[in-house]
Amino acid sequence: MERVLRFIRQLPIKWKLMLGATTLIFLLFATYNFAQYLVLKQWMMNQERDKIQVSMAQLQDYFQEKYKTDDAFQIAESRAYIEKMMGKNQFVRIIGKEGEPLLTVSNHFNENWVTPKPVIVPELFDTTPNEDHVLIYRSPIQTAKFVGTIELASNLETFDHFSTTLLWVMLIGGVLAIFISALSGLALARQFMHPIRALTSAIRSVKEKGLTERVSNIQNGDELSSLAQLFNGLMNQLEISFRQQKQFVEDASHELRTPITIMEGHLSLLNRWGKSNPEVLEESLQASLQEIRRMKGLVQELLTLTRVESQLLTENHNPISPVPLILETLERFKVLHAEFEFQANTEKMEDVLISISPLHLEQILLIVLDNAVKYSTNDKRIAVEGERLKNDVQITVRDYGIGIPQADLPYVFDRFYRVDKARNSEIAGTGLGLSIAKQFVSNYQGEMTIHSEENKGTTVSIKLPVSQSVQ
Repeated sequence: MERVLRFIRQLPIKWKLMLGATTLIFLLFATYNFAQYLVLKQWMMNQERDKIQVSMAQLQDYFQEKYKTDDAFQIAESRAYIEKMMGKNQFVRIIGKEGEPLLTVSNHFNENWVTPKPVIVPELFDTTPNEDHVLIYRSPIQTAKFVGTIELASNLETFDHFSTTLLWVMLIGGVLAIFISALSGLALARQFMHPIRALTSAIRSVKEKGLTERVSNIQNGDELSSLAQLFNGLMNQLEISFRQQKQFVEDASHELRTPITIMEGHLSLLNRWGKSNPEVLEESLQASLQEIRRMKGLVQELLTLTRVESQLLTENHNPISPVPLILETLERFKVLHAEFEFQANTEKMEDVLISISPLHLEQILLIVLDNAVKYSTNDKRIAVEGERLKNDVQITVRDYGIGIPQADLPYVFDRFYRVDKARNSEIAGTGLGLSIAKQFVSNYQGEMTIHSEENKGTTVSIKLPVSQSVQ
């Protein structure tokens, strides 16, 4: 048994499905047919019993009437009536009080199968003398002139033949049903396994050729096809992620290479002749320190982005009102950028609370406001608005600066992405700020979007879910 189970476990899923379906159908069919056979056999036996009881009742009525109306009636005179009412393969015998046969009538029936036996109460049973199936009914008869027993028997050969034929028909039908179910199960298993085979082939191709392979020809719409579609979606995300990681490494290398090259040039200059020249020494040291600060800021932003992306929000933050924090951040910005005009309109969300770390919300606002300041040249107005939506709070920061081209809008949240790097080479920054801000917002199940027009300005919208309303 253990060897059979081990063999079944090693079979492919297709054959397991076929065997499982076949076994299930076999058990259902066998149970149904066996129950049906027993019910039909019992029903037919009851029919035979009812038939022989009806015949016995007729004989009883006949003898009772004859002895009552005919004083000279003899048992032998009833032969003609019994032969007329008797069916094929039946037997009737009248025996006296002591068991002596008085009249025997048979129709294709061996009277030796039934032993004479007087009874005082009716008895109905079936027996198998000499492997022949016989139904016997004995009933006492008593009149004013006669006391005896009527024996009525019926050969169940036809009944047994029909039962055997019915059993064979069910067995043959069961075998055919199992064979057909096995073929159908195999065909269905092949159909079910098609998406899995395609998925297996795609995974093998991914292993051999890379992340560009996908599962093709998925049109069934069932769960396995959904699994294949899920695999395709996962591979799309992996491909995008790997491409972003590659771009991230390339951009980080490029951003770090520039300060390193500048520092290497100044140190080489100092090594050759700058040690004895105070002016060259001072210039090289200042330039190197500036590049070191630039690298330090870059590394710090990379670490911040890594922490934000790996942050799990398992801790519950106490709900806060965003309005005081927004106004306080704007006050600090006014001190740093006195030449700008900051406008705040937060009256529409003063009665709501949001679950977010105050430090994270402050960092998001600082990143967005810093970008607004950097890219505002002539019109130095920056407006901050807040409003309550249905289930969210929306914070909007609008500037009237140089704007962002439509072609660049889909990429502004990518790491190290800067719009028109040649034009903005003099504007400080690494291109990581918006990536960090968007990741913070996403971690709190929020949404961050940007709308912009060139030379008209940029609008950054931050949606965060409402925790509760102030009562």
